Amino acid sequence: MIEPDAVIDCIDCGGRAHLLSKPDDFGWELGQIVTYRCEDCLDGWYLVLEEDE
Repeated sequence: MIEPDAVIDCIDCGGRAHLLSKPDDFGWELGQIVTYRCEDCLDGWYLVLEEDE
């Protein structure tokens, strides 16, 4: 089962970016786009869920 991290490092400032997206009725799916927002610089990030290598 795939699960995005609740908090990631902001790509721009190195701050903490929090997950804003919610899973649909079937849970998270590969290829789904998830949204994060940084608590420091307020940048938003849209990432595609992929399998870990």
